Amino acid sequence: AAMVQKYQSPVRVYKHPFELIMAAYERRFPTCPLIPMFVASDTVSEYRSEDGAIHVIERRCKLDIDAPRLLKKIAGVDYVYFVQKNSLNRRERTLHIEAYNETFSNRVIINEHCSYTVHPDNEDWTCFEQSASLDIKSFFGFESTVEKIAMKQYTSNIKKGKEIIEYYLKQLEEEGITFVPRWTPPVACKSESSTSHPRRPVSPAINIPESATKEGLSNKEILNTSSSPSEPTAGTPDDKLDADYIKRYLGDLTPMQESCLIRLRQWLQETHKGKIPKDEHILRFLRARDFNIDKAREILCQSLTWRKQHQVDYILDTWNPPQVLQDYYAGGWHHHDKDGRPLYVLRLGQMDTKGLVRALGEEALLRYVLSINEEGLRRCEEFTKVFGRPISSWTCLVDLEGLNMRHLWRPGVKALLRIIEVVEANYPETLGRLLILRAPRVFPVLWTLVSPFIDDNTRKKFLIYAGNDYQGPGGLLDYIDKEIIPDFLGGECMCEVPEGGLVPKSLYRTAEELENEDIKLWTETIYQSASVFKGAPHEVLIQIVDASSVITWDFDVCKGDIVFNIFHSKRAPQPPKKDSLGAHSITSPGGNNVQLIDKVWQLGRDYSMVESPLICKEGESVQGSHVTRWPGFYILQWKFHSMPACATTNLPRVDDVLASLQVSSHKCKVMYYTEVIGSEDFRGSMTSLESSHSGFSQLSAATTSSSQSHSSSMISR
Repeated sequence: AAMVQKYQSPVRVYKHPFELIMAAYERRFPTCPLIPMFVASDTVSEYRSEDGAIHVIERRCKLDIDAPRLLKKIAGVDYVYFVQKNSLNRRERTLHIEAYNETFSNRVIINEHCSYTVHPDNEDWTCFEQSASLDIKSFFGFESTVEKIAMKQYTSNIKKGKEIIEYYLKQLEEEGITFVPRWTPPVACKSESSTSHPRRPVSPAINIPESATKEGLSNKEILNTSSSPSEPTAGTPDDKLDADYIKRYLGDLTPMQESCLIRLRQWLQETHKGKIPKDEHILRFLRARDFNIDKAREILCQSLTWRKQHQVDYILDTWNPPQVLQDYYAGGWHHHDKDGRPLYVLRLGQMDTKGLVRALGEEALLRYVLSINEEGLRRCEEFTKVFGRPISSWTCLVDLEGLNMRHLWRPGVKALLRIIEVVEANYPETLGRLLILRAPRVFPVLWTLVSPFIDDNTRKKFLIYAGNDYQGPGGLLDYIDKEIIPDFLGGECMCEVPEGGLVPKSLYRTAEELENEDIKLWTETIYQSASVFKGAPHEVLIQIVDASSVITWDFDVCKGDIVFNIFHSKRAPQPPKKDSLGAHSITSPGGNNVQLIDKVWQLGRDYSMVESPLICKEGESVQGSHVTRWPGFYILQWKFHSMPACATTNLPRVDDVLASLQVSSHKCKVMYYTEVIGSEDFRGSMTSLESSHSGFSQLSAATTSSSQSHSSSMISR
């Protein structure tokens, strides 16, 4: 199977005018000593417009690819030919370059597109972007070898591109050329050409203060002072990443790693409504999957759904940990390590995990750990600004002094494993280093229980010291400055971390209390959770008094495929009878499943459908709205979507039979949120949404057929 490799570069900004960059670029031809593989080039065709503004030139370039002799022999060629077509528009100040391979074009398809354009915020700067694709159909059985060679050559050329332009800029400067005038229309006697000139006023570079460019501040930093610090990308056109920003905020990435980040980010902007994660967080998921873009996308999407489900984005602002945690959870942030990473200190040995689980339940404990991780992300971002280099992970120091058999209490270990699992899945690549100090004799037992749940990459970052070894060579001082070693480890720094201690039994709660508590915590999010069964849809009633209101909805299909409907009825449905739930509520604790439409009601007589049904697949996130035309009762319905049996035979297919045998396939889960808005408010919010370019979905095609249907999504905070 042929793999199509794609590459998309960040934006590279040259702080020189377009015309000077063009003068430098032209010097690469016909050959360029800096690109040894570029042996020669001949002009195939050339076109110049009468006024000199347009210049199109097509060249045939001869390349000596650095490939094993054997491969060249098998392929029967010494050189590879590429066709490169450059279209220069001096009026618009753009150069577009298209290149493709002529040799082996029936076996291998290589396409490249590059552009030089004027920076949107400073007309004396030039932006460069490049994208390419490589598709190897067949190559004498050497497809993967050719792919590796091609990728290697390509990435080394990407790195060279910038050096080459800079080399020729320097050469021009040495020859005394530091300014190339812009193109101006030739002066003709005819009046119309002179009138057409003022039509293109040169936009003055207003937003860059003169002094700032002199001091060599990048455009990014200038913009940053004005825009909020959380969006350091403000300086790039159309929210693209530029190379300098990547280096400063995200670190040294290879060209292919940059390309993966840019492509995944682009995909998120196109498909995910509302908040998309920060660049450094997207990068963590890519690192966790060795930059395999599909695998990274999968875990990132799962994590985004999970964040939404548990309202994790708001946890730092809205959740106050219970007092028991503040008193007895022996962990806290403490300065930073020698690499500038935030340091988290956990006195696990002093902590009564059993007591905490019994007093709080696992859910509150998990939530607390999540808030610690969220704070970690926030600190990484802050330290990246403070230390002037990318910091994307933190260091954790765990003191096991006092660890004993009580810590091996099963529910406690289970809670720990679940917490580790959730953190591994949603905060990948955030642990820079884990220092485990004063490990006692029971530690190996605990370690064997826990280590299988920990990712290999993460495990490499563990350093374990028994007894007082941490004070010796290769110990704590290698990683943490002497001044901030906490007092309880023999240092001189007062550490604010609570000392833990036993949670009084009077604070313990019964299992029932905790059970109820868990469910309460679960619905603390603004989303309701519902179960949908075959033959038992979930229905929600909305009563409308003011005819032109807007019903909005936002739901995630967590499991199974469903059909979403919206109905209108003039009369109120009977309140649902509780006993109809009997059968299901046993199997689904807390399973919310309500039917409102009476079995005797007829569609078209008792109630009507006001939007076309929408089929939603597992994992989809749907947002939309309906402008009501009549007062009365509206019913939102989520119904089990059953696969149609094979139409040709009318006999059930094997797959269908198997699917129907799995009971679980008869249950779907939906997480939903609905709100009714007065239509004036809604119009206001619609326009503000449309102008803010946020990636809110246009409602899925199935419902847009109703002209009344706007699409929008509101999440009330």
